[in-house]
Amino acid sequence: MAAPPDPPLPGPAQPGALVLFSVGGALCALPREAVRALLPLPRLDAPPGLPAPLAGFLNLGGAAVPVVALAALLGLPPGEPHPYRHLILLERGRAGAAGPVALLVDRAADVLPAGLPLRPADEGTSLGDTVAGAVELPAESGGGTAHLLAPERLLMAQEAAILEALARQAQERMARWEAPGGAA
Repeated sequence: MAAPPDPPLPGPAQPGALVLFSVGGALCALPREAVRALLPLPRLDAPPGLPAPLAGFLNLGGAAVPVVALAALLGLPPGEPHPYRHLILLERGRAGAAGPVALLVDRAADVLPAGLPLRPADEGTSLGDTVAGAVELPAESGGGTAHLLAPERLLMAQEAAILEALARQAQERMARWEAPGGAA
C-alpha cells in the first residue's frame, strides 16, 4: 500500500478576484465578490453637518446610499483632486452596515484575477484589522503590492449605526421632494 502524498507546503494565501484602486496615495484592493459596481463620481447630496468621513449621499434609483470618503475613514491624506474619481458600490451589508454603502476612492484601476500571492496581515496591525493582507501585483498592473481591505471590517459598529441613521434621514428628505406638493 502506497503512503499518502505529503501535504503541500504552506505558502502565501491566494485570494479570489480583486478590485484594485488608489486612495490617499496608497494602492488598495477589495474582494470582487464584495463589489456591486464601479461608478464614476456623480453629484452627491452633502447637507451641512455630516461627519468628516461621510462625503454625502448618492441617489441610486430613489434610494439614499451613503458615500464614505475612504481616505478620511482610513486616516490617509486626501488624494490629488481630479475629475475621474470613482465610487465603489459595495454589496448590501458588506461594509458592516445593513444597507448599501459606496466608497469614494481616487481611482479604480483594475480587476485582478484570482490566485495572486497574498501575505496575510498580523492581527492588530490596522485599526479594526481593516487591512487583511498585502497582495503581490502582477507586472501588467504595475507590480508592487496593494493592501487588501476586509470590507466587513471597514466600519465599526458605532460608525455603522450612525451611518444607517443618517441614511434614513437622507431617504426621508428625498421622499419629501418626491411627494405631491412637497409634503411627506
